[in-house]
Amino acid sequence: MALMNTILQDLHIHTVYSVGDSAVVPQMTIDFIASIGHAGIRGISDHFEYLQGEIFESYCRDVRTHGFYLGCEINTGEETREAVEYPYDYFIYHCRDRASEYRGAEFLLSTGKPVIISHPMAMGADLSRVPRECFIEINNRYVWRGDYRSYFTPWIGEFNFVFGSDAHQPNWLNQTIARHAGEELGIEESILFPKLTPAAIR
Repeated sequence: MALMNTILQDLHIHTVYSVGDSAVVPQMTIDFIASIGHAGIRGISDHFEYLQGEIFESYCRDVRTHGFYLGCEINTGEETREAVEYPYDYFIYHCRDRASEYRGAEFLLSTGKPVIISHPMAMGADLSRVPRECFIEINNRYVWRGDYRSYFTPWIGEFNFVFGSDAHQPNWLNQTIARHAGEELGIEESILFPKLTPAAIR
């Protein structure tokens, strides 16, 4: 039995399409995630390096058939040039503290699609160098590992924020810690898309 959409939005979810990610377990199929119904608005964002070529068509069809938004997680600035050639709805982007990574964020923004800077504290991103049009993610997997109060507080009001689970396993399909941090910081979540149903994309 599906949950009652206890989370408004979760756009950072991984599945078995991320074949090279050892943290992803075999149970993380798109069918399984659809059956849980843990969030009202859901997007699948597997790692871009595993989605190129022929596999993309299967990934796209599987994601859209279940009424999910189609995303990907991009690891480097160099990958952005290839990623924009695919019809993703949004991008999850690692932004390390390198000039090439900030340029990558700017390039992704040029598509007009949402760009979510994933777990920036864990990546060591200097938020003063991140374009303000990006959405900053507070991530359930990593936010508790550092001093998130000091890291995020100066940027409240400068950026829009989203919460993400970064789920690689079934028991990660939640945002409890991310939302706790957001409440402490007084951050209001940005909802990027309307809710979809499987019928809406047929």
